[in-house]
Amino acid sequence: MAFIPQGNSTPGPSKIPGANRLLTKVEMRLSCKSLMDKDLGSKSDPLVVVELYDHMYKKWNEVGRTERIKNNLNPTFTEGIIVEYHFEEVQKIKFMVYDLDNDTKDLRDDDFLGQMECTVGQLVSGKKVTKPLVLKNGKAAKKGTITVDTEEVAENHDVLVLSFRATKLDKKDVMGKSDPFLEFYKQGVTEEDWHKVHQTEVIKNTLNPVWKPAEISVRSLCNGDYDKKLKIMCFDHDEGSANDLIGEFYTSSRQLMESGSRQIEWVCINPKKKAKKKNYKNSGQVFLTKCEVKRHYTFLDYILGGCQINFTVGIDFTGSNGDPIEPTSLHFISDSTPNEYTQAIVSVGEVIQDYDSDKLFPALGFGAKIPPNNEISHEFAINFNATNPFCSGVTGVVAAYQACLRQITLWGPTNVAPIIDHVAKFATEALNQNKASQYFILLLLTDGVLTDMYETRDAIVKASHLPMSVIIVGVGQADFTDMRMLDGDDGKLRSPNGEAAARDIVQFVPFRDFKGTTPYLLAKEVLAEIPQQVEKYFNMRNQLPPAAGPGNPQQCSP
Repeated sequence: MAFIPQGNSTPGPSKIPGANRLLTKVEMRLSCKSLMDKDLGSKSDPLVVVELYDHMYKKWNEVGRTERIKNNLNPTFTEGIIVEYHFEEVQKIKFMVYDLDNDTKDLRDDDFLGQMECTVGQLVSGKKVTKPLVLKNGKAAKKGTITVDTEEVAENHDVLVLSFRATKLDKKDVMGKSDPFLEFYKQGVTEEDWHKVHQTEVIKNTLNPVWKPAEISVRSLCNGDYDKKLKIMCFDHDEGSANDLIGEFYTSSRQLMESGSRQIEWVCINPKKKAKKKNYKNSGQVFLTKCEVKRHYTFLDYILGGCQINFTVGIDFTGSNGDPIEPTSLHFISDSTPNEYTQAIVSVGEVIQDYDSDKLFPALGFGAKIPPNNEISHEFAINFNATNPFCSGVTGVVAAYQACLRQITLWGPTNVAPIIDHVAKFATEALNQNKASQYFILLLLTDGVLTDMYETRDAIVKASHLPMSVIIVGVGQADFTDMRMLDGDDGKLRSPNGEAAARDIVQFVPFRDFKGTTPYLLAKEVLAEIPQQVEKYFNMRNQLPPAAGPGNPQQCSP
């Protein structure tokens, strides 16, 4: 939707080699109305088979089927269909309704009542979708509709907010006191296995530290096993050498969660000191002063709760792309093969449009001389309507792009900061609404090295505080080394004055890496980080999904 200014959860991300991927599951509950009656002397005995399309092998694969309901033309099925959901992919899904005449799995001898095809993204964003059934040839079935209710498979997404302090810790530094911090470990398969799950900040030169509240997910802390043994270790931080153990103690998630606002105390024991000294008592006391449990909302929580994804395209019209009338140009329009700019727009746009209710997308250009005065612009509407730069759907963006090429002169330089700032203005207005109602995605398509890298870094760092992400697709064969610096996967991006980005909001991908593959692979790569970025931003600001009621962290027991 174009931005208009206004005065129990599920599995989270799972990493797959090569990139971060949202791996979560949704359950679909199915019902039908007014099905065709194929049985003589009784009614149909319907069953629904669900298939997902495999883009790699270009075939449909069955992912599940409902139970058969006998003698019913308006069935509501008990068996839900669970599928893995990937935001970054166009997941085609097909629901086929049969009148089952026997108990065999083979459906070739059963009557076909109709089918419905759509994408998983449409079902997720629509929550409840009803569509008429069609025949295999695409013509409307004589009668019948199917309704799909979609929800995320429930799982614990609670986050513990733990407030710790300590007193009378051992002095470890010769020239000072200690620089204490805490490390949290959960027990592994054996009693000797411990896995680190969190570390607090270091408090300098004190034996009585008060740490900032630590937020740790229940999944990472105990994976749902509330009695799993936890070890909390207190260290003295030593710059440039191994940290010194002050002491340790043991607890469980259940003990932490049941404390609520009641203070709990543990003595901090150093095992080596205890073994050596007969009169050893402890190395200090550690206190849990407060434990709050708050809900961590997932990407699907926000989408199903009404958050809109706003998509903007920025296109490079600099002279380095080559004269558009020449076949060697990156902007050459061929009757047979779409150029890389068109392919990238379509690949990414087809995924995102499922999450945008009005499907009106602003499309901007930069680096060209534009009519009527033939002036260089680094931020112009490619439909040349500055007050209404919106294009209708992905096809509208492509049409405006191709029409624009006939009216401009490719020029330069390659400055993208103005377009980032343009989208950031609208993201700022959404931020001021103080609710998770809108998130902005800017797709930047460029053929070369940026000439305003300093300004771009500054714009991205500022945008990292806003509900916004930037996808950059490098077109052509240029050296994109500088572009990779903008993608914060290997470390935090900093502005020229040293300010670090609040979070990683940029994903850069060279189009050439996907040349010759199917379009969905490009979309899958560039959109893979978007769900985590949306989720992290709104949770970081403690903003609920629009449809969620007001709530605060609460005392809670497992």
